[in-house]
Amino acid sequence: MPLPRTLAAAFGLALAATLPAAAQEAGGPVLSFDLGLGVNMGPTYPGSDDHEASPWLILRDLSFGADAAPGRPADGFYLSPSFDYLGGRDTGDDPRLRGLDEIDPAVELGLRGGYRFSGVDAYATLRQGFGGHSGIVGEVGARYTTPLTDRLSLTSGLATTYGDDDYMGTYFGVTPGESAASGYDAFDPDGGVKSAIAGFEMRYQATPRTAVLGRLQAERLLGDAADSPLVRDDTQVTVGVGLVRSLSFGF
Repeated sequence: MPLPRTLAAAFGLALAATLPAAAQEAGGPVLSFDLGLGVNMGPTYPGSDDHEASPWLILRDLSFGADAAPGRPADGFYLSPSFDYLGGRDTGDDPRLRGLDEIDPAVELGLRGGYRFSGVDAYATLRQGFGGHSGIVGEVGARYTTPLTDRLSLTSGLATTYGDDDYMGTYFGVTPGESAASGYDAFDPDGGVKSAIAGFEMRYQATPRTAVLGRLQAERLLGDAADSPLVRDDTQVTVGVGLVRSLSFGF
């Protein structure tokens, strides 16, 4: 699924803005975060047992304060933006989607709050969907980062995700009309816990401000998501590789 031009342009502008990032006020607070772009290889659609490539938009580790530093978020409580990009569902992507409604790509925007201490990041997110779905999704989890060398680190994490009625109905539901056209049983899922996730991420710090990421994520669909007649495999595996730039702005 192609990356939307507006998001690609915003990414390019943000990277360009990093060039003067070193010019910070000595002793003043610093806004620091990672921004990047990569490619994921994941399920063709939620519940699929086939895989395809899709863009991976990376915004993370936002930190503000005197102790903030590029690529090293400060310990303590934090509140930051949270977003995700979901590719669309096209009936041409898989013969098993014939008769189902197509779903446009979606952007999810919201907030992430948590507490960081000694390599641990305990967090919760809440996002609103725009485009392909207009539901509300959330995630509660924890991540632990282990330095392996001066440049290489491993982050492991566990999380539980949530989707409301709108989200669950969009990606896992089958309307009576879709049932008649596709042969699937009609299914109207309720909102609730969607999945449990275990993930690992390697980070190689190529330069002080540029890093290469590799990720492996296994998501186990639960509840009504797993019970959907559209689900062919309730264990969804995603691998990805990306490049991030650590941005910092002094105030």
